[in-house]
Amino acid sequence: MAAAAAGGSGGCWFLALALGVSLLKCLLIPTYHSTDFEVHRNWLAITHNLPVSEWYYEATSEWTLDYPPFFAWFEYALSHVAKYFDQEMLVIQNLNYSSHATVFFQRLSVIFTDILFVYAARECCRCVNGKRPGKELLEKPMFVLAVLLLWNFGLLIVDHIHFQYNGFLFGLMLLSVARLFQKRHLEGALLFAVLLHFKHIYIYVAPAYCVYLLRSYCFTANKADGSLKWSSFSFLRITLLGLIVCLVSALSLGPFAVLGQLPQVISRLFPFKRGLCHAYWAPNFWALYNAVDKTLAVVGIKYKFLDPEKIPKASMTGGLVQEFQHTVLPSVTPLATLICTFISILPSVFCLWFKPQGPRGFLQCLILCALSSFMFGWHVHEKAILLAILPLSLLSVESPKHAGIYLILTTTGHFSLFPLLFTPPEITTKILLMLLFTVYSFSSLRALFRKEGPLLNWLETIYLIELVPLEIFCEIVFPLTPWKLKFPFIPLLLTSVYCALGITYAWLKLYVSVLTESVTVRQKAE
Repeated sequence: MAAAAAGGSGGCWFLALALGVSLLKCLLIPTYHSTDFEVHRNWLAITHNLPVSEWYYEATSEWTLDYPPFFAWFEYALSHVAKYFDQEMLVIQNLNYSSHATVFFQRLSVIFTDILFVYAARECCRCVNGKRPGKELLEKPMFVLAVLLLWNFGLLIVDHIHFQYNGFLFGLMLLSVARLFQKRHLEGALLFAVLLHFKHIYIYVAPAYCVYLLRSYCFTANKADGSLKWSSFSFLRITLLGLIVCLVSALSLGPFAVLGQLPQVISRLFPFKRGLCHAYWAPNFWALYNAVDKTLAVVGIKYKFLDPEKIPKASMTGGLVQEFQHTVLPSVTPLATLICTFISILPSVFCLWFKPQGPRGFLQCLILCALSSFMFGWHVHEKAILLAILPLSLLSVESPKHAGIYLILTTTGHFSLFPLLFTPPEITTKILLMLLFTVYSFSSLRALFRKEGPLLNWLETIYLIELVPLEIFCEIVFPLTPWKLKFPFIPLLLTSVYCALGITYAWLKLYVSVLTESVTVRQKAE
């Protein structure tokens, strides 16, 4: 990707986009908020009132602190602003406290910290290839990318309705990616190391960072055939990277190591007893696996292959998140998911090492690592699909192949977030926002690549269109049927399984594209 020159008027349209979406976020302040709102209020209270030594032990609420220390300090800083809005929100015993002042402060804190995401989006826009012909501003890759990032539907509903701080965290990640595109490797490494100590879910994409920095930064030259020149290894550079990792880790975990609390912190960060799937199945491989298991169980009972008395009564679609034994298929352990995840990311990592394509190859590997971890990870949340959607936005404005994959993954992944907003007032909001973003995504990318032909084939188009009747059935038809009381999990199951098919397809299509892509070797002069 070539760095695009920022025109004098560029700042105006970008600022307009940023202000526009910020206004929309303000309009969403009164909307429904999930239990994550109480989670973060509780963390404000914990970090404000208790000494550091008690942060990861406090358990008055079921929503205990389970993010890394940097995020705990982030909550601590916010708590000192929160006290000027409503002191009662900082009382640990005030469970489920949500006064108007509390709601206003927490919503405003998400909007304000999104400034980092806005800045990161601007830096990413400077990294895309802006030389594609386009007379109108609306057809320029920089503009399209800015809209796809700033107005991303998933980020809007997860952060500003459901309630979380993903924008701030994705801002760190995208800024790290932008710095690597700009050859500012140490800054990129520092930002990612800091990000890992804000939210450990980003460890999913750590292999891409490790391999890319080792291959393209620590080794300074290639041979004439493009293979690695081992003698070019720089001990100084790997030492600098090691120092960054060690210093950030020491700053984050050091106080807890001194207190002898590292095992307690780690047990909070990696709670394997929560079960294979979240209360709502994330649309991944395990959703398909669970669906097959349930289908086999139903068929087995009907034809008397299985004894109903010996089948576990717990249902993985009933909101339970504890460990669960499958009925027919082998039960899955955390180790099994780790092995599956490791195997699934290996091809992308090998491509990054043996078929280096610079920052673009790194970004492809990052996306595949995120998708592979989403597909096979333990207790994956449906919101984790954004970890692949947002970085894929950068590639979608550069090639029609990636644009087609982006449309499938984004439409399916965003639709899979619908069950997060289940209250009647939010149904219209989520549908309208989804329609606006999806229509813009399709129209803008199609205009960007009008000379390359259609971005989707007929089968892909039919699959995406079928999301409409699925939503009508789940939101309108099903609640009117007698099945609602007997099988309340059906809408979740259908949504998860159908979306899992699309996300799996997008993952495989991107993988095939990366593995079969021809490589143009850019040799470094010795």
